[in-house]
Amino acid sequence: MLPGAKIGRDCNICDHTFIEGDVIVGDRVTIKCGVQLWDGVRIEDDVFIGPNATFTNDAYPRSRHRPAAFLPTLVKKGASIGANATILPGVTIEENVMVGAGTVVTHNVPRNAIVVGNPGRIVSYVGTERAVPPPAEEAAETGPRQTLVEGVILHRLPAAGDLRGLLSVGEVGRQVPFEVKRYFVVYDVPTEQVRGEHAHRTLHQFLVCVHGRCLVVADDGAHRQEFSLDSPATALYLPPMTWAVQYKYSRDAVLLALASGLYDAADYIRDYAEFLALKKGRQRDQ
Repeated sequence: MLPGAKIGRDCNICDHTFIEGDVIVGDRVTIKCGVQLWDGVRIEDDVFIGPNATFTNDAYPRSRHRPAAFLPTLVKKGASIGANATILPGVTIEENVMVGAGTVVTHNVPRNAIVVGNPGRIVSYVGTERAVPPPAEEAAETGPRQTLVEGVILHRLPAAGDLRGLLSVGEVGRQVPFEVKRYFVVYDVPTEQVRGEHAHRTLHQFLVCVHGRCLVVADDGAHRQEFSLDSPATALYLPPMTWAVQYKYSRDAVLLALASGLYDAADYIRDYAEFLALKKGRQRDQ
């Protein structure tokens, strides 16, 4: 450990660990054997770093060419980094992230994500319940289905078909429980990209993947559930104050979103901690 490094309380730092001077480690951090933390690395409280995980701080290293400033790398509270993972410089790993063993993290990782592979890709979210498909005898039934997430409803839309093709339909006032003021379409999304990652203060949304497939994670602050939108006859209603993420888009996915209001940047909540605080405040006021 070099002079200047700051280490918090109750940390477990194992053999063959090297920590440079411009490193900050929070409280209750576990660092297993063979880890090197270079200048610019910041580790928040309750982080786990597995054996031989590799951190970097120079995107274009050359022998005896020290950059004017090292790129900062931040691992936020409660995150876990698996053995032999590689963390590229300048990335932020948000709270409660799980980085799988051997993963190469090349971009920022959003809160609660589970990331694996090279390059690292999001495969799921921590604490997320997956919506179970209905039994075969119920699969053809239309109508709303309650979910674990407050106010979120999964719809099986009415559908009809003949030799000319298939048709699915949703009606405002029935399946769509609000007056539609706007629509937008998401398409040509690279499979590794994540959309959403925000909540709305007052906006209602109704999502239909009209082609291909994508997954949606809905979160009310207490429960988190994942839904597969893989048919134009399947739709998901998201009420206000629901944190939502869309990911694992198929290459041909086209996601149609109906919205209850015009675009308003002030209606977005993009910080999860702020979302949780607002949810708790509203619950106290009720």
